[in-house]
Amino acid sequence: MWGSPLLLLFLLFLILFLILIFILLLLIFLLFNYPMGCQMVNNAKIALVTGAGSGIGRATALALLREGYSVVLAGRHAQTLEETAAQAKELAARALPVVADVSDPASVQRLFEKVKESFGRLDLLFNNAGTSAPPAPLEELTFEQWRRVVDVNLTGAFLCTQASFRLMKEQSPRGGRIINNGSISAHTPRPNSAPYTATKHAITGLTKSTALDGRRYDIACGQIDIGNAETDMTARMKQGILQPDGEIAVEPTMDVENVARAVVYMASLPLDANVLFLTVMATKMPFVGRG
Repeated sequence: MWGSPLLLLFLLFLILFLILIFILLLLIFLLFNYPMGCQMVNNAKIALVTGAGSGIGRATALALLREGYSVVLAGRHAQTLEETAAQAKELAARALPVVADVSDPASVQRLFEKVKESFGRLDLLFNNAGTSAPPAPLEELTFEQWRRVVDVNLTGAFLCTQASFRLMKEQSPRGGRIINNGSISAHTPRPNSAPYTATKHAITGLTKSTALDGRRYDIACGQIDIGNAETDMTARMKQGILQPDGEIAVEPTMDVENVARAVVYMASLPLDANVLFLTVMATKMPFVGRG
């Protein structure tokens, strides 16, 4: 009779052993199929928006969150990034603020390491961070003013594009989309805007090269050229701004949500379709024709 309890005990230990083996195999599977240290786990597409602490970046980040994306909010100031996340309200759980300076290669590397660590992939990069020099005659601009605009607007977009390529071409499913914030200044300059205009023309070249070089990796790239979206940056339009003929004139603006919706549309396409260039602007602003 004493053998029966021993048999039951043996069976109990065997079951526990098999359960432990199952748990171990499950942990090994998770270890090799998901990034270590993953903090935010969901099945949503992953977007990175630079310059997400204000203006077009903030509006676009919030629109992407409403579309179901998880969004990395990148910018130089933690407070403004947290304010963007707070405006997302119940969607803030899918927003990840990360302080980063796109003009600094080491900072960009840390940013993308954080993206990979937190999500394991990137589906959309919106290269939005930008700056401008004070309006001044070309001959009076300092080298530092010129260099700062080039570093942020052009070099920053390149560094983020390069880091996106490295991640997107290796992830599974492979590929992704990059959208560059151009400007109608990529086509026509304003007076006293040489650094800004030069970098926005250069962004057009970067967009074309990225679209071409990204084909082999299923990476699509497009550019949105924006005119007079109503943000803090364009507040001076309502007081009047210098025109090519020397006059000061008030210019119409448009709701920044129009830009956000346009970016969401560009991002919504499958990777075998691409909006290469899109212009969204205030209807009555002086751009088409001769003013």
